[in-house]
Amino acid sequence: MNAAERLHLRELVSRALQEDWGSGDLTSALTVSPGREGKARIRAKAHGVLAGSAAVPLAAACVENVQVLNLLPDGSELEPGCVLAELEGAALGLLAIERVMLNILQHLSGVATLTRRYVNAIAGTRARIVDTRKTIPGLRLLQKYAVRVGGGYNHRFDLSDGILIKNNHITAAGGVRAAVQAARQRGPHTLRVEVECRTLSEVDEALAAGAEAILLDNMDVETLRRAVERVAGRALTEASGGVNLETVRAIAETGVDLISVGALTHSAPAVDMHMVLE
Repeated sequence: MNAAERLHLRELVSRALQEDWGSGDLTSALTVSPGREGKARIRAKAHGVLAGSAAVPLAAACVENVQVLNLLPDGSELEPGCVLAELEGAALGLLAIERVMLNILQHLSGVATLTRRYVNAIAGTRARIVDTRKTIPGLRLLQKYAVRVGGGYNHRFDLSDGILIKNNHITAAGGVRAAVQAARQRGPHTLRVEVECRTLSEVDEALAAGAEAILLDNMDVETLRRAVERVAGRALTEASGGVNLETVRAIAETGVDLISVGALTHSAPAVDMHMVLE
């Protein structure tokens, strides 16, 4: 986790705690003695890949007299029953941070776990699994971090991070050639120009216009294979649309360079976890 991602996580933990606390933890205040201390263990209840572990010490730092004793690093393989974090200190503090820690750990670990499943599904091929901008608003930086933890790669972080000419750009620009030429003339020389194509004829047009990457959108496997043959290494190829765990292997075997999967960040199921206070 780089400095920017850690800062983003710290801000998320702070906002989430404020949201969860409201005017105070009423149940704990009524039932738990202020001097009560204890030890808490966070355990996985399912298989998965851990991501977001830094949320634990960041949350602990927001309450008094809570220390983190043990913590697994991100990327650790989780099994049902395994202890991924151990804390001790004031019981009121432990209870106050429980839900926020679990929410962040479960979600980011879910992204990492789903990514790992896709990466494993295409093992032995040349393709890479990449994410998209289909992220939960406000969580993009951390979700994309979790994708990397799972073994995937990041696509654009935002609209300024790359040149991807899609159908609406082509319409507005007056055609593929006009759009590519404008992007190459006006854009930074350090950025690759990628063009979205839905048919083989559009692939030919994009290549003729000088596209350096081709996004093959919603093509069946046979059309993908023909498109890769037609590109013949002249541009990077990216398959998008219709990708799931049942189809991804066949897509990878067509020879594409990248496979973008929106589900990694918009549909990843949480990894089940719980905290037990002792």
